[in-house]
This record gives sequence, structure tokens and C-alpha cells, in this order.
Amino acid sequence: MAPFQRAQVATLVQRLGEPPRRIIALFGPRQSGKTTIVRQALGRIDRPSLYLPVDEPDSPVALIPPSAAGTAVPGRQPRDAEWLVLRWEAARREAEGSPRGAVLVLDEIQKISQWSETVKGLWDADRAADRPLHVVVLGSAPLRMQSGLTESLAGRFEPMRVTHWSFPEMADAFRFDLPTCLYFGGFPGAASLVRDPQLWREYILRALVEPNIDRDLLAMTRVDKPALLKRLFELGAGCSGQILSYTKMLGQLQDAGNTTTLARYLDLLETAGLLAGLPKYASRPHRRGSSPKLTVLNTALMTAGSGYSFEEAQADRTFWGHIVESAVGAHLLNTATSDIRLHYWRDGRDEVDFVLQRGPRVVAIEVKSGPRRGALRGLATFEERFRPRRSLLVGEGGVPLNEFLAAPAGQWFEEA
Repeated sequence: MAPFQRAQVATLVQRLGEPPRRIIALFGPRQSGKTTIVRQALGRIDRPSLYLPVDEPDSPVALIPPSAAGTAVPGRQPRDAEWLVLRWEAARREAEGSPRGAVLVLDEIQKISQWSETVKGLWDADRAADRPLHVVVLGSAPLRMQSGLTESLAGRFEPMRVTHWSFPEMADAFRFDLPTCLYFGGFPGAASLVRDPQLWREYILRALVEPNIDRDLLAMTRVDKPALLKRLFELGAGCSGQILSYTKMLGQLQDAGNTTTLARYLDLLETAGLLAGLPKYASRPHRRGSSPKLTVLNTALMTAGSGYSFEEAQADRTFWGHIVESAVGAHLLNTATSDIRLHYWRDGRDEVDFVLQRGPRVVAIEVKSGPRRGALRGLATFEERFRPRRSLLVGEGGVPLNEFLAAPAGQWFEEA
């Protein structure tokens, strides 16, 4: 049986079949399969490919098949700008000696100091000489990757977004059914651990969440209150699917911070693929409120630290409802294109779980995982006030949850 391949593999193969116009940059949260995507794509092309793992300083450079002409270059030296130049020159020789050109892959590129300035100079020289060398960069720290790309390589790269795995992907690759995916989430590296819940929880919290915060966020950007950032994630993950004011958050966090600090930290957590704070929808942007709706970007981040077992989570209808709502929110965030904004809406007792906005077009989405009263009343009030392009009920009596989780956010703007 052939290994599962995400859609980005075919996209990358297509790009590598075209003349090199821009650096291809894959970025996304940890353990979303970026390295696997690149390796699978390289296995489908017929040209020399040099794969350079920057985070393996004592191992030789790996040569990706099917190239037999390429030469692995010993890598026993510090991973710095000089090392990068030497490896790039080796890739140039491969490209110039091959009728089909070559591909250079730099994995964990952000670990090289001032990598983007070095890459800029090398890439510009290649374009001036019209060298047939494709360059692919990727890394596990989205903030570091994005800052290097936007500061020095603006206009020179094509971003390829890699998000958390969806329900259809987890079902196809690991035979997850819907309840299993809702609880254990979309981390492929953790799929084999679901039969050992304690080991699975340790993997999510210690091997994914902690490195995301400690190595990526705290090491990359200024965070005056690192303990507050960590506690904010814990609070947000525990309250995912719920609306919580910044004032109430500060009270629960017992910290002397302010709402501006919390809002910034939520933005950082969203960039890392961990936790988002959705703003309230209003027809005029400046009227939008300051109580965000907290939503994890992968439900495993919510359940791993909850203390609930799989069976206990399903038995608690309120908690399971928050999981379902978080899964819908995460799916919308992960599949929304850059021109789509995600909100919630509430006015008094009337509420709509999610509001998608693309320019003047609006789609209202209500999630129903149980006999919750007032759900349709909130939709009716929203329809009367804002005239959305479409209103959706997801779950009982509406679009089946498994079907909704298989459709990207932009699909709901199409004609019914």
C-alpha cells in the first residue's frame, strides 16, 4: 500500500517541473508533515536533489533518490553562512551538470544565523546567471521562517502553507473515525500512540507544545512575561470553544499584565498554530468587541491537558460540545485563504458560533452537537440584521459534521 500523500506533494511536484522563478517556502506548525511532503515530492521527480538537514551538524548531507549523479558532501562543520554557501555551490554544480537541472532543499533553515541575507545573495546570483536550480526552504518555527522571508526575501519566494491535518486526511492515512479524530486531533506523529493515552498526552504536551512555545515563540520574539504566555495557552486550550473577555482572562491568570499584552500573545500563539482568539463580528470593523472566542487550531491541544479520557469526554455532553465546536473553528482557520476572516457574533442571548467574511460577503455558521436551545434563534436574528449570503447549521439537523470537515472554508461562499 502506497504511503499517504497530502495535496501539497502534487503542488510541489508541479512547481519543481517549472522553471525556477521563486524560492519555494513551506511553513506551518510543528509536526504537520513539511519534511515528509518535500521527501515525497523529491521521490517523484527525475533530477538530482540535495537535501540538507541543517539541524544535523554531525551527519553527512543526504542525497535524495532517484539521482545517481549527485554527490553527498560531508557535513562535519558548523551550520553557518559559510557552510550554506559551500553547499549551495555544490548544488549549482549538480544543476549545471544535469539536463534537467537540480533541486536544493534546506530543512530547518532558520537555525542558520542571518540565513535570509545569505540566501538572498545566492538566489539573486542564480537568477542573473539563469541557473536551473530550484530551492526549497522549510522549518519548524513559523515565526522565524516568516520574519526571514518577509524581511530579506520579499518578492523572491512562493509560500506553501502546511496546516494541521484534516479529518479526511487522518481518516485516509490512519483510519480514524470521526470521534477518534475529534478527541485525538490531527497530529500524524501521534496517531500511533492513541492506544496508549498517557504516552499520547506526554507526546502532545512535551514534544509539541513545549518546543513550540519555548524554542519558537520565546526564542524568536520579545516576550516580557513568558510565564503569562504559557498560562494563557493553558487557559485558552481549556476554554476552547468559549467566549472569554480579556478582563476575565487577566483575573484567572492572576497576572499584572494588560489586555494589549494578552491580545499580542494570542496573535503569537495563532502564528505558531496553537491557539486563536476570534474577534466579534460587526458590520463596522471599529465596533468589534474585545472579548475573543478562544479556539485551538488542533483539538489534540485541547484534550491532551483536559484530564478527560476519550470515554469521559464523550460522556460529558458539554465538554464534547466544546470539542466539536473547536474542531469546526480549527477547520475553518486551517482552510481559510488569506482573504477570508473568521469571527463569532453575540448580542445578548443571541449568538452565532462562526461568521466567515470575504469582502462584503458573509456566511453565518451555527454548530449543533446536542439539544442546545436558542441556536436557530441566533441565526434568525443574525439573518435579519446582517443579511448573510448563506446560513449553515452544522451537525444535528444540518450539514453532517464529517461532510463539513471535508470542505474548505471558501466553499461556503459559493452559490447554494
